[in-house]
Amino acid sequence: MTANFFIALLRFLIFPGLLFTAVVGLVMSWLDRKVTARVQWRVGPPFLQPFYDIVKLLGKEVIVPAGGSRMAFLGAPLVGLAGATLAATLIGTAAIYGGGGGFRGDIIILLYLLVLPSLAVILGGAASKNPLASVGASREMKLLMGYELPFILVMLVPIIQSGGMLSLGNLLSFQAQHGSFAASLSGVVALVAVLPCLQAKLALVPFDQAEAETEIMGGALIEYSGAPLAVFKLTKAMMLFTAPMFLVVVLWGGFGQTLGSALLGIGKYVALLVLVILLRNTNPRVKIKHAVRFFWGPVTALALIAVLLALVGV
Repeated sequence: MTANFFIALLRFLIFPGLLFTAVVGLVMSWLDRKVTARVQWRVGPPFLQPFYDIVKLLGKEVIVPAGGSRMAFLGAPLVGLAGATLAATLIGTAAIYGGGGGFRGDIIILLYLLVLPSLAVILGGAASKNPLASVGASREMKLLMGYELPFILVMLVPIIQSGGMLSLGNLLSFQAQHGSFAASLSGVVALVAVLPCLQAKLALVPFDQAEAETEIMGGALIEYSGAPLAVFKLTKAMMLFTAPMFLVVVLWGGFGQTLGSALLGIGKYVALLVLVILLRNTNPRVKIKHAVRFFWGPVTALALIAVLLALVGV
């Protein structure tokens, strides 16, 4: 029991959990910023700039707004970080050990964990008692209600195709034997439907209405400074790694157990990241009502089509 506890703790804190995901996430955030800068004919930040930003914020003063809930205000960033770390640990364990990783029902738990960073933004914005933060929290709540429905519908596609498997490890084993779900028609439709949901879950343009610096000056995070703001930024960087990884594992065959399949899996993750960056740099921010209408309309319809196709076996 003690040995298993320490192994689980190491997985959570070091690999594939907090430390590993934080480092890779910050590197991916640098890549995002670098590509964005080049698109805008700028040089962009140096490689270590995201790490410098986090360290700098950790040394800044923490200011809690008067009238706000101190416990909720300071606890919200930790909720988001815990959710991203636990999700990365479960996904990484399944990706490494294949059928031997994960447990029955872990995909349902992951759906909850991947929501926690957004709920943390809502909680933190509401706890600050700032009018602009309240607007940002309200937008985040509406956006969450918009994209979670099609996101969950897409997750039904691999479950249906596999005959009801609810474990990441089992889903990976099934794909190793029968090919990735994304190779089927229903999988392709599901992958197309989930891309805008991924963009919204990562709070990137055109679905960054909750922050919207040019409109509400940071929105839900406007009152944050110092270490709590660093935790929020670190969580966002970790999600830039964790959320696409989740889609690669669930829909696109994962990383396999050989060097060649692992490199192929990394290529799939990079492809998703490139699509995310392209969408960010080629689309303007939309109004929150248009975003919700988009997710509850075309995206949900596309996700339902994917589910129906999976039910008929294509």
